[in-house]
Amino acid sequence: MPTTLKFTVLLVTSVAIASLSFAVYQTQRERQALQADLLSRAESLATSLQEAIEPSFEHGADSAINRLLGRFARRDDVKGIAIYDAAGVAVNITPSLDTALALRPVPVTNATKADAGVGAYLPVGPVLLYVYGLPLHRGGRVAGSLGLFLDADYIEARVSRTLRDSLVNAGVQVLLTVPLVLLLVRWNFTDPLTRVTEWLHTLRTGQPDEPPALPPTGAFDGLHQEVTHLAKDLGAARASAESEARLRESQVSRWTSERLRVSLRNKLQGRPLFIVSNREPYEHMYGEHTTNVIVPASGVVTALEPVLLACDGTWIAHGAGTADRAFVDEHSRLRVPPEHPSYTLRRVWLTAAEENGYYYGFSNEGLWPLCHIAHTRPIFRPDDWALYQAANRRFADAVLEEMADTCSPVLLVQDYHFALLPRLIKEARPDARVAIFWHIPWPNAEAFGICPWSRELVDGLLGADLVGFHTQSHCNNFLETVDRNIEALTEWDRFAVNRLGHVTRVRPYPISVAFPEGPMSLERARNSGAEHAALCEELGLDAPTLLVGVDRVDYTKGILERFRAIERLLDECPSFREHVTLVQVGAPSRTQIDRYQQLFDEVAAEAGRINARFATGRWRPIALLNRHHSHEQIARFFRAATACLVTSLHDGMNLVAKEFVAARDDNHGVLILSTFTGAALELTDALLVNPYDIRQLANAIRRALEMPDEEQAARMRRMRMHVREHNVYRWAATLLTDLVDLRVEHPESSLLEIAQQPGSEHIRQAG
Repeated sequence: MPTTLKFTVLLVTSVAIASLSFAVYQTQRERQALQADLLSRAESLATSLQEAIEPSFEHGADSAINRLLGRFARRDDVKGIAIYDAAGVAVNITPSLDTALALRPVPVTNATKADAGVGAYLPVGPVLLYVYGLPLHRGGRVAGSLGLFLDADYIEARVSRTLRDSLVNAGVQVLLTVPLVLLLVRWNFTDPLTRVTEWLHTLRTGQPDEPPALPPTGAFDGLHQEVTHLAKDLGAARASAESEARLRESQVSRWTSERLRVSLRNKLQGRPLFIVSNREPYEHMYGEHTTNVIVPASGVVTALEPVLLACDGTWIAHGAGTADRAFVDEHSRLRVPPEHPSYTLRRVWLTAAEENGYYYGFSNEGLWPLCHIAHTRPIFRPDDWALYQAANRRFADAVLEEMADTCSPVLLVQDYHFALLPRLIKEARPDARVAIFWHIPWPNAEAFGICPWSRELVDGLLGADLVGFHTQSHCNNFLETVDRNIEALTEWDRFAVNRLGHVTRVRPYPISVAFPEGPMSLERARNSGAEHAALCEELGLDAPTLLVGVDRVDYTKGILERFRAIERLLDECPSFREHVTLVQVGAPSRTQIDRYQQLFDEVAAEAGRINARFATGRWRPIALLNRHHSHEQIARFFRAATACLVTSLHDGMNLVAKEFVAARDDNHGVLILSTFTGAALELTDALLVNPYDIRQLANAIRRALEMPDEEQAARMRRMRMHVREHNVYRWAATLLTDLVDLRVEHPESSLLEIAQQPGSEHIRQAG
């Protein structure tokens, strides 16, 4: 039997049973209501008769009784009334009653015996009567009885009519409901499922197709999302397989997410990877009417997300979103990304005071300016240092809890927020392999010595088995700092530090981005001209040429310098007026710190001043977008821009430069890059500039604007080749391979301490 016919039969049967059940229930309720009403009327009328008759019955006044019976018997619903003596023989009876009722019926007899009112239904010939009996008293004793006879035939007539109406209604409901439901089922279920089935068939057979248009209802929201994710995964898997096949055919060994996943699976042998950073990859924030999921503008997030996606692990980070607590389980965990959960996020909670002292205070008013040569004086407060230590311990406790059941866990710690964490973890779990990657520059030893707690910071870092920096010069600076601050054996020949029997390797690992591979999406396929036109329309601009800068508003990024270079360019080359606009995407950052709030105001004021000088009509030289933008939104600016300005005054790497290169699949666009970034050591085909030299920076912008297409393409192809070959998967694979391949030795005393900790059964068994 076809599915539709089965469903129709089932639907008709279900509706019919439901309708009939309701009809039976309704008739029963109707009968009960009519019977209750009849009983109430009988009781009321009989009582009135009893009170009127008993005085005459007491004195034997038959004529008075007959008059009373005649008056009451004239009521429409009264079939008759009878008075019975003690022997049960009718002494007074209305003419309308059947002669058979001259003898006392059972209900009246029962009323006499019970000396109380008794009622019952009594068929008399073709008529159904309701008989209600009451005793009559003489001298205080029962001497007779009253019988009241009421018509009860109307009850069954009313019930039959109600049942008939209910059955007719049920039939109408079936006739109307079934076609409507079948139509809705076809519209909302059958047709969408058919379209999804056809779409899945096209995917399975390798034919590209767009997701089917499902009806605007929540019934298929989950299925639509899952099928869409399945299609994306299938497309990505096919693209990855095709990419791997092309690489094998061309004998090129390029790192991809799939290759990294397989490599890490083999290296980790089933163990999860643990990553710690201050910034979480996803924040839940309360909006005006809903909750928003935000991906923070962070180079660390950009770099690490592909690693966790490639290898299911745990990311431990500060839960800073206003709605973060509402989305975690009882262990402060959740699976992310929201649209395709692939790894675990463990959130650590800090109080406002702890965040202010540890993050804004010691980390960003102390270590950040200390490590960046940007001429902002670092501030070190004892209270901030205490909170920095406490926060590192808080994160260490969370890490140890997450890795409690893992033998020889692998931990990758991120950045300057956790300089003490490697030592805390290593002391508790000597069997763990611990690496820390320092994303910002490491200054020379003399500069680092400004920090009052430089020795404690270096000692904390040396708890790691591996310390990574972006460049070799940062590694050199770190080893020189170790020499100056710590009593340890510095092995310059193999870049390692031996302290108290524990060896820490120091290596450069230039971080990168995930280079897009495979077929372009519809949005990526839009050419730069179309993207340029769309963005100008959205921004309300008339600008034939767009330049772009993408930065957090930070004093290390050289934003003011690039604004002044634009101003100088327009002063020296008036032909660029009403022609060139710099779109500065500047996400607000650390505005709780006075220096950052001051900088934010300076950036807005400088953009306003320059615009006031040159702006005409719908053209302005600087479009400042001081809000958060997603990666997809930023990629649109990259594709539309003639040049990208990365003018950092000091930067460990700067992934914006690599993101711009990765986004330019048209092999056009010019990268203007500060020599004070780590990226300048790799992207040598960029126009390298000293951002402090405003004239040089203005000339570089002019050169970018006038560069021939052939030169642009040649430079961009070489940079794209480098970023493709040295992508984030290669960075992660190299760093984690070096970490996992390290031989971690720990004394027996340390093993005993581990075996005594909760969740360390694997160590006790190994012993």
